[in-house]
Amino acid sequence: MKKQLGTGLGILALAIALTGCGGSPGASSTSSSATTPSSAASASSSAPASSTPAGAAELKTASSSVGERVVAANGKSVYIFSKDVKDSGKSACTGGCATNWPAVTTTSTMPAVDGVSGTIGTIPTADGKMQITINGMPIYFYSKDEDSSDTYGQGVGGVWSLVSPSGSMLTPSSSTPSGSSTPSGSSMGY
Repeated sequence: MKKQLGTGLGILALAIALTGCGGSPGASSTSSSATTPSSAASASSSAPASSTPAGAAELKTASSSVGERVVAANGKSVYIFSKDVKDSGKSACTGGCATNWPAVTTTSTMPAVDGVSGTIGTIPTADGKMQITINGMPIYFYSKDEDSSDTYGQGVGGVWSLVSPSGSMLTPSSSTPSGSSTPSGSSMGY
C-alpha cells in the first residue's frame, strides 16, 4: 500500500510539474495569460500583419494627402513595388530589399479586409510565410515608417507606391504628403 501511494504521489507531482512547464498557449486560462505577452511580442516583430485578432481586418483604409490608402491592421502604410510582376506568385524584393521593405504577411489563406475593394490573395515567401497580395501584386511595409501616419516610402527610388483601396498605385501629387519625405540618410529604392 505504501509503495502504491508513493508511486501515485510521484506521478501526481510529475504531472503538476509538466503542466506548469509546457502545454500549448491558449490551452487553459492560466497558460494563455502567462504566454500571451511574449507570444504577442514575437508575432508583432516578425510579422506585423499577422498579429491581428481572429476575425479582425488585416487590411483597411486610411486617409492621406495623396488620397485613400491601404494600411495594415496596425495602421501602417503598405506599398507596391513596381518591379514585381503581377500574378507571378513571387516577390522581386529579396536580400537587402526585403530588409528595408518587409513583406506584409498573414497566417490566413483569406485575409479579412475592411474597405479594400482590390482582389486579395497570398503568395509564399522564401521563409515559408504567406505574403498578402492585392490584385496579384505583393505588398510591403517600409522600415522607416514608424507611425500610422507615416508615408515615407511613397515614391522612393521611383519604384515604390502607396496602394489605393482598389489595389492601384497611388501616384505622388505635386504637394508632398504629410510625413512622406524620406528620413535623412536613407535612399532605399530597393
